[in-house]
Amino acid sequence: MKRHLFSIGLITSFVLSAVAHYSGIFNSTLQLILSCIAIIYVAGFLGKATESVAHYAGQRLGGFLNATFGNAAELIIAFFLVKEAKFEIVKASITGSIIGNLLLVLGLSLLVGGLKYKEQSFNVKLASHNGSLMLLAVIALFIPAAFASTLTPQDTSTLSIVVAVILVVSYLLWLFFSMVTHKDILTDEAIEHGEPAWSKKLSIFFLVLATAMVAVQSEWLVGTLEVFTHQYGLSELFVGAFVIAIIGNAAEHSAAIMLARKNKIGAAVEIAVGSSLQIALFVAPVLVLISLMFGKTMDIVFTTFELVAIGVAAIIAKSISQDGSTNWYEGVLLLVVYCILGIAFFLV
Repeated sequence: MKRHLFSIGLITSFVLSAVAHYSGIFNSTLQLILSCIAIIYVAGFLGKATESVAHYAGQRLGGFLNATFGNAAELIIAFFLVKEAKFEIVKASITGSIIGNLLLVLGLSLLVGGLKYKEQSFNVKLASHNGSLMLLAVIALFIPAAFASTLTPQDTSTLSIVVAVILVVSYLLWLFFSMVTHKDILTDEAIEHGEPAWSKKLSIFFLVLATAMVAVQSEWLVGTLEVFTHQYGLSELFVGAFVIAIIGNAAEHSAAIMLARKNKIGAAVEIAVGSSLQIALFVAPVLVLISLMFGKTMDIVFTTFELVAIGVAAIIAKSISQDGSTNWYEGVLLLVVYCILGIAFFLV
């Protein structure tokens, strides 16, 4: 009965959001409300599909698939922003995605899971490697910004391209390391929670379908949100780094929290931390390389505010996750840092 009600809500909210988007008969506030309701249902659908796929593929691969499919929507949206040379908004959204996953998604997952289970554990070696990769991301983003003032625009572009290529290669090698050569060492012990909702083929189909719905709905929501926020005088930095990032990552938020609640904290951490690493080490560099297609290179030089936010998020996330065990209070600590950064960005 609950599954039928959810399906009805999913289809109804998505159709209403589409009507609001294309008809133009609703004001921006109502469009935003309908889009938010729809994205919640779509996020729940993606979470169920991911959980079902993870049952067959394992928690680590399932979490990686969710992070990848979740970031696909952001990459598509960012592609069109890069095409229009809106580089500052792109970098703000990249910052928001990184800190949102490390602080908000991971924080809520630890809090919700910790309220049900006194302590949750995941692979400590995977936590150690994730921490090292987070520091690599911070270093790779910090160095171009530190040297940018002494370089010509051409040299800055060259440095950005070189760093982008190195990061992409590093990320691909990490996937080979973690998924192939050291797969057994970095895999969490399976925790079963009953039968999956669907068969393997149907689970994969629903995962792809849910991702497509997320991509479409995210684009509608971001477009509506831009009009709405301008009415209230919010800055592009705050909107890009927090508002758009929170809404755009709603699917990952939902999936990670659902998995943590079912004591599948390994997959939840993989979604949160893995998504941040994927954004920093793969999506951002790929966007730099894509910008070459349009004749104007997007540099990888982030502002001081953005670098501070990413650095702080990486440090606290590494500190909390490095022992391979979590509790609800550690989730609170991450959320506190996120709130402090949000207030600071709002007042800038």
